[in-house]
This record gives sequence, C-alpha cells and structure tokens, in this order.
Amino acid sequence: MPRLALYALVVCLLAVAAAVVSFVEGSWIGIVWVLLAGLSSNMCWYYLKRGRAA
Repeated sequence: MPRLALYALVVCLLAVAAAVVSFVEGSWIGIVWVLLAGLSSNMCWYYLKRGRAA
C-alpha cells in the first residue's frame, strides 16, 4: 500500500471518529468532519489506484 494512501486512510478514520463524537455531543461541527472524511476517502482511492498503475 502506498504511503500517501495509508496516510489518507488514517485521516479518514480519524475524521469519522471525530464526526461520531461531535454528533453524539450534539455539535453541528460534525458536518465538517464528515466532509473531511469524504475528501480523505477519495484521496485514499486515488493514491491506491495510482500506486497500482505504476
């Protein structure tokens, strides 16, 4: 697994955890965490596909 894909996956998992905690506490800032999780998920897929193609 390429290093950048691994970093993006870690960021995605942390963002999902932060979103869950934010929504449980009743904070709407969780929406930002969900958007960050989506972005980092797409980055992870991109780096995985780019790594396989090389």
